[in-house]
Amino acid sequence: MLIATSLKMYFGYRQTLDWVRSVAEIARESPAVQAGGVELAVLPGFPALEGAASALRGTPVTYGAQNLAFADSGAFTGEVSGRMLAELGCTYVEIGHAERRSLFGETLDVVRAKTATAYRAGLTPILCVGETEKGDPGKAADICKGQIADALGDQDRTSGDKRLVVAYEPVWAIGAPAPAGADHIRAVCSGLKAFIAELTGIRGTIIYGGSARVGLLSQLAGEADGLFLGRFAHDPGAVRRIVDEAGDGHGQ
Repeated sequence: MLIATSLKMYFGYRQTLDWVRSVAEIARESPAVQAGGVELAVLPGFPALEGAASALRGTPVTYGAQNLAFADSGAFTGEVSGRMLAELGCTYVEIGHAERRSLFGETLDVVRAKTATAYRAGLTPILCVGETEKGDPGKAADICKGQIADALGDQDRTSGDKRLVVAYEPVWAIGAPAPAGADHIRAVCSGLKAFIAELTGIRGTIIYGGSARVGLLSQLAGEADGLFLGRFAHDPGAVRRIVDEAGDGHGQ
Protein backbone atom coordinates (compact mmCIF):
# COMPACT_ATOMS: atom_id res chain seq x y z
CA MET A 1 0.00 0.00 0.00
CA LEU A 2 1.31 3.44 -0.97
CA ILE A 3 0.16 6.40 1.10
CA ALA A 4 1.43 9.60 -0.54
CA THR A 5 0.83 13.22 0.41
CA SER A 6 1.32 16.38 -1.62
CA LEU A 7 1.51 19.48 0.57
CA LYS A 8 0.85 21.78 -2.39
CA MET A 9 1.58 25.39 -1.28
CA TYR A 10 -0.20 25.38 2.08
CA PHE A 11 2.79 25.25 4.45
CA GLY A 12 5.77 27.50 5.01
CA TYR A 13 9.30 26.16 5.28
CA ARG A 14 9.42 25.53 9.04
CA GLN A 15 5.88 24.18 9.14
CA THR A 16 6.76 21.77 6.34
CA LEU A 17 9.77 20.40 8.18
CA ASP A 18 7.84 20.08 11.43
CA TRP A 19 5.20 18.08 9.57
CA VAL A 20 7.82 15.89 7.88
CA ARG A 21 9.41 15.13 11.25
CA SER A 22 6.00 14.04 12.54
CA VAL A 23 5.58 11.73 9.55
CA ALA A 24 9.06 10.32 10.16
CA GLU A 25 8.04 9.52 13.74
CA ILE A 26 4.85 7.83 12.51
CA ALA A 27 6.98 5.67 10.21
CA ARG A 28 9.34 4.71 13.03
CA GLU A 29 6.41 3.64 15.20
CA SER A 30 4.43 1.78 12.54
CA PRO A 31 5.08 -1.97 12.26
CA ALA A 32 3.48 -1.98 8.80
CA VAL A 33 5.81 0.74 7.50
CA GLN A 34 8.86 -0.83 9.12
CA ALA A 35 7.99 -4.22 7.61
CA GLY A 36 7.47 -2.72 4.14
CA GLY A 37 3.75 -3.47 3.88
CA VAL A 38 2.94 0.25 3.77
CA GLU A 39 5.04 2.88 2.01
CA LEU A 40 4.80 6.50 3.09
CA ALA A 41 5.78 9.14 0.53
CA VAL A 42 5.80 12.92 1.01
CA LEU A 43 5.91 15.65 -1.63
CA PRO A 44 6.83 19.03 -0.08
CA GLY A 45 7.58 22.27 -1.89
CA PHE A 46 10.90 22.57 -3.73
CA PRO A 47 12.75 24.67 -1.09
CA ALA A 48 11.97 22.11 1.62
CA LEU A 49 13.22 19.04 -0.24
CA GLU A 50 16.73 19.03 1.18
CA GLY A 51 15.47 19.65 4.71
CA ALA A 52 12.88 16.91 4.29
CA ALA A 53 15.57 14.52 3.09
CA SER A 54 17.58 15.23 6.23
CA ALA A 55 14.54 14.78 8.50
CA LEU A 56 13.66 11.46 6.84
CA ARG A 57 17.18 10.00 6.87
CA GLY A 58 17.20 6.61 8.54
CA THR A 59 13.47 6.05 7.95
CA PRO A 60 11.76 4.13 5.14
CA VAL A 61 9.75 7.21 4.12
CA THR A 62 10.29 8.18 0.49
CA TYR A 63 9.93 11.68 -0.90
CA GLY A 64 9.58 13.56 -4.13
CA ALA A 65 8.60 16.81 -5.83
CA GLN A 66 5.29 18.25 -6.96
CA ASN A 67 6.54 19.23 -10.40
CA LEU A 68 9.53 19.24 -12.73
CA ALA A 69 10.66 20.90 -15.94
CA PHE A 70 9.74 19.44 -19.32
CA ALA A 71 13.42 19.56 -20.37
CA ASP A 72 16.56 18.00 -18.91
CA SER A 73 18.47 21.30 -18.75
CA GLY A 74 18.77 24.68 -20.40
CA ALA A 75 17.73 28.31 -20.24
CA PHE A 76 14.44 27.77 -18.43
CA THR A 77 14.36 30.39 -15.69
CA GLY A 78 12.60 29.28 -12.53
CA GLU A 79 12.27 25.64 -13.57
CA VAL A 80 13.69 22.61 -11.72
CA SER A 81 15.14 19.68 -13.64
CA GLY A 82 14.52 16.02 -13.00
CA ARG A 83 18.28 15.56 -12.77
CA MET A 84 18.46 17.98 -9.83
CA LEU A 85 15.55 16.23 -8.12
CA ALA A 86 17.31 12.91 -8.53
CA GLU A 87 20.49 14.38 -7.02
CA LEU A 88 18.40 15.43 -4.01
CA GLY A 89 17.37 11.80 -3.54
CA CYS A 90 13.80 12.10 -4.78
CA THR A 91 12.00 8.89 -5.65
CA TYR A 92 8.82 10.42 -7.05
CA VAL A 93 7.63 13.42 -9.00
CA GLU A 94 4.01 14.46 -9.42
CA ILE A 95 2.93 15.10 -13.00
CA GLY A 96 -0.29 16.26 -14.60
CA HIS A 97 -2.29 17.32 -11.56
CA ALA A 98 -5.61 18.94 -12.46
CA GLU A 99 -4.39 22.25 -11.02
CA ARG A 100 -1.32 22.22 -13.25
CA ARG A 101 -3.49 21.46 -16.26
CA SER A 102 -6.17 24.08 -15.54
CA LEU A 103 -4.29 26.89 -13.76
CA PHE A 104 -0.93 26.69 -15.52
CA GLY A 105 -2.02 25.55 -18.96
CA GLU A 106 -0.18 22.23 -18.99
CA THR A 107 -1.27 20.49 -22.17
CA LEU A 108 -1.11 16.81 -23.03
CA ASP A 109 2.16 17.54 -24.83
CA VAL A 110 3.66 19.08 -21.68
CA VAL A 111 2.52 16.17 -19.51
CA ARG A 112 4.03 13.73 -22.01
CA ALA A 113 7.33 15.62 -22.07
CA LYS A 114 7.50 15.77 -18.28
CA THR A 115 6.78 12.05 -17.98
CA ALA A 116 9.62 11.26 -20.37
CA THR A 117 11.92 13.65 -18.52
CA ALA A 118 11.11 11.99 -15.21
CA TYR A 119 12.01 8.57 -16.55
CA ARG A 120 15.26 9.84 -18.04
CA ALA A 121 16.19 11.16 -14.59
CA GLY A 122 15.37 7.86 -12.91
CA LEU A 123 12.29 9.24 -11.14
CA THR A 124 8.95 7.49 -10.74
CA PRO A 125 6.06 9.62 -12.01
CA ILE A 126 2.94 10.00 -9.93
CA LEU A 127 0.72 10.66 -12.91
CA CYS A 128 -2.56 12.34 -12.00
CA VAL A 129 -5.52 11.44 -14.17
CA GLY A 130 -9.24 11.97 -13.84
CA GLU A 131 -12.46 13.04 -15.48
CA THR A 132 -13.84 16.54 -15.02
CA GLU A 133 -17.53 15.69 -14.64
CA LYS A 134 -19.25 13.15 -12.43
CA GLY A 135 -20.75 10.31 -14.41
CA ASP A 136 -20.44 6.69 -15.49
CA PRO A 137 -17.34 4.90 -14.13
CA GLY A 138 -16.80 3.09 -17.43
CA LYS A 139 -16.58 6.40 -19.27
CA ALA A 140 -14.34 7.79 -16.51
CA ALA A 141 -11.99 4.83 -16.85
CA ASP A 142 -11.79 5.32 -20.62
CA ILE A 143 -10.89 9.00 -20.15
CA CYS A 144 -8.16 8.05 -17.69
CA LYS A 145 -6.80 5.31 -19.94
CA GLY A 146 -6.45 7.87 -22.71
CA GLN A 147 -4.58 10.23 -20.40
CA ILE A 148 -2.21 7.45 -19.33
CA ALA A 149 -1.53 6.32 -22.89
CA ASP A 150 -0.92 9.88 -24.00
CA ALA A 151 1.45 10.61 -21.10
CA LEU A 152 3.55 7.53 -21.86
CA GLY A 153 3.64 8.37 -25.56
CA ASP A 154 5.89 6.31 -27.78
CA GLN A 155 8.95 6.23 -25.54
CA ASP A 156 11.02 3.07 -25.42
CA ARG A 157 9.75 0.64 -22.77
CA THR A 158 11.71 -2.41 -23.89
CA SER A 159 14.80 -1.85 -21.71
CA GLY A 160 13.09 -2.97 -18.51
CA ASP A 161 10.12 -2.35 -16.26
CA LYS A 162 9.28 1.27 -15.58
CA ARG A 163 7.26 1.93 -12.45
CA LEU A 164 4.27 4.20 -12.90
CA VAL A 165 2.10 5.41 -10.05
CA VAL A 166 -1.29 6.47 -11.35
CA ALA A 167 -3.18 8.79 -9.02
CA TYR A 168 -6.83 8.56 -9.97
CA GLU A 169 -8.26 11.92 -8.96
CA PRO A 170 -11.67 12.74 -10.42
CA VAL A 171 -11.48 16.49 -10.83
CA TRP A 172 -14.99 16.96 -9.50
CA ALA A 173 -13.98 15.31 -6.20
CA ILE A 174 -10.82 17.34 -5.53
CA GLY A 175 -11.45 19.54 -2.50
CA ALA A 176 -15.03 18.28 -2.22
CA PRO A 177 -16.66 17.58 1.16
CA ALA A 178 -16.48 13.83 0.44
CA PRO A 179 -14.58 11.54 -1.92
CA ALA A 180 -16.12 9.85 -4.92
CA GLY A 181 -18.33 6.89 -4.06
CA ALA A 182 -16.54 3.65 -3.26
CA ASP A 183 -18.34 1.76 -6.04
CA HIS A 184 -17.22 4.38 -8.57
CA ILE A 185 -13.61 4.31 -7.35
CA ARG A 186 -13.46 0.50 -7.37
CA ALA A 187 -14.82 0.30 -10.90
CA VAL A 188 -12.44 2.91 -12.32
CA CYS A 189 -9.37 1.54 -10.51
CA SER A 190 -10.20 -2.00 -11.65
CA GLY A 191 -10.34 -0.80 -15.25
CA LEU A 192 -7.05 1.06 -14.91
CA LYS A 193 -5.32 -1.95 -13.36
CA ALA A 194 -6.38 -4.16 -16.25
CA PHE A 195 -5.25 -1.53 -18.76
CA ILE A 196 -1.82 -1.02 -17.22
CA ALA A 197 -1.28 -4.78 -16.87
CA GLU A 198 -1.39 -4.98 -20.67
CA LEU A 199 1.22 -2.25 -21.21
CA THR A 200 4.68 -3.51 -22.14
CA GLY A 201 7.43 -2.51 -19.74
CA ILE A 202 5.19 -0.73 -17.21
CA ARG A 203 4.75 -1.80 -13.57
CA GLY A 204 1.74 0.05 -12.29
CA THR A 205 0.46 1.19 -8.90
CA ILE A 206 -3.00 2.73 -8.66
CA ILE A 207 -3.80 5.14 -5.83
CA TYR A 208 -6.89 7.25 -5.25
CA GLY A 209 -6.94 10.97 -4.48
CA GLY A 210 -9.72 13.49 -4.21
CA SER A 211 -10.90 14.19 -0.65
CA ALA A 212 -9.48 10.83 0.50
CA ARG A 213 -9.68 10.18 4.24
CA VAL A 214 -9.83 7.55 6.97
CA GLY A 215 -12.25 4.71 6.28
CA LEU A 216 -12.00 4.81 2.50
CA LEU A 217 -9.41 2.07 2.06
CA SER A 218 -11.65 -0.42 3.84
CA GLN A 219 -14.32 0.23 1.19
CA LEU A 220 -12.12 -0.25 -1.86
CA ALA A 221 -11.66 -4.02 -1.60
CA GLY A 222 -8.13 -4.03 -2.94
CA GLU A 223 -8.93 -2.24 -6.21
CA ALA A 224 -6.75 0.71 -5.16
CA ASP A 225 -3.15 0.23 -4.04
CA GLY A 226 -3.24 3.20 -1.70
CA LEU A 227 -4.24 6.84 -1.34
CA PHE A 228 -3.00 10.25 -2.45
CA LEU A 229 -3.77 12.62 0.40
CA GLY A 230 -4.25 16.36 0.40
CA ARG A 231 -5.40 18.70 3.15
CA PHE A 232 -6.71 15.82 5.24
CA ALA A 233 -3.08 14.87 5.91
CA HIS A 234 -2.14 18.27 7.33
CA ASP A 235 -2.95 16.76 10.72
CA PRO A 236 -0.24 14.15 11.42
CA GLY A 237 -2.77 12.29 13.55
CA ALA A 238 -4.85 11.74 10.41
CA VAL A 239 -1.80 10.33 8.64
CA ARG A 240 -1.27 7.96 11.54
CA ARG A 241 -4.87 6.72 11.32
CA ILE A 242 -4.57 6.16 7.57
CA VAL A 243 -1.31 4.25 8.04
CA ASP A 244 -2.91 2.11 10.74
CA GLU A 245 -5.86 1.38 8.45
CA ALA A 246 -3.56 0.42 5.58
CA GLY A 247 -1.48 -1.71 7.93
CA ASP A 248 -4.56 -3.58 9.12
CA GLY A 249 -4.80 -5.04 5.63
CA HIS A 250 -7.76 -3.04 4.35
CA GLY A 251 -7.92 -3.16 0.59
CA GLN A 252 -5.37 -5.97 0.34
